[in-house]
Amino acid sequence: MKATLYNQTGKDIGKIFLPESVFDVPWNADLVHQVVTSEASNMRQSIAHAKGRSEVRGGGKKPWRQKGTGRARHGSRRSPLWVGGGVTHGPTKEKNYAKKVNAKMKAKALSTALSEKLRNREILFVDSLALADAKTKDAKAALTALAKVEGFTGLVSKKKNAALLAFGEKDRKTEKSFANIPNIATAELRNLTPHTLLQYKFLVVEKPEAGMKFLERKLAKKK
Repeated sequence: MKATLYNQTGKDIGKIFLPESVFDVPWNADLVHQVVTSEASNMRQSIAHAKGRSEVRGGGKKPWRQKGTGRARHGSRRSPLWVGGGVTHGPTKEKNYAKKVNAKMKAKALSTALSEKLRNREILFVDSLALADAKTKDAKAALTALAKVEGFTGLVSKKKNAALLAFGEKDRKTEKSFANIPNIATAELRNLTPHTLLQYKFLVVEKPEAGMKFLERKLAKKK
């Protein structure tokens, strides 16, 4: 498979070969949904916690004697029937939301998502996005130039989740330059997951030659 390679100014500078095992996989909605929802569950934190009757303060003494008062029988002020008492079947921080997904399923889902984005013309391959200085102005100028490529005007016009920039290697200066642009996110190519990939309309891949080899090796091992 071949795809067009662009430079930072949005000009066509040649072709790049894409591995079919990564970018020519048929769409499988059930698999992608299962993997994406599982990844979201694994990122979920158990924060909500309601105290049960054994955790609230007080209640050591019986409110009143069992018989002879004319009132209902009660043994503790910590009862859920009382204001300030424990909560029955409330949320607890011990709850575990993790879901297991096989490595082969994750790899296949990532290949499926990448293939679908390529078929929908939502992946842009750029030889380099490196910036001389960590300035938001320069990052916006680079995005404006890339938005001139046919079909990618949404890089600057889309207000939310416009694009995910996948870098071939860690580049703190370039990442810092794009950090203040609200509709753009950055990540390393090796950390791509179906969950993060499908949150954004476009995927911009920097230094795709080395990145494609890495992806092919990574997904081949898991398959």
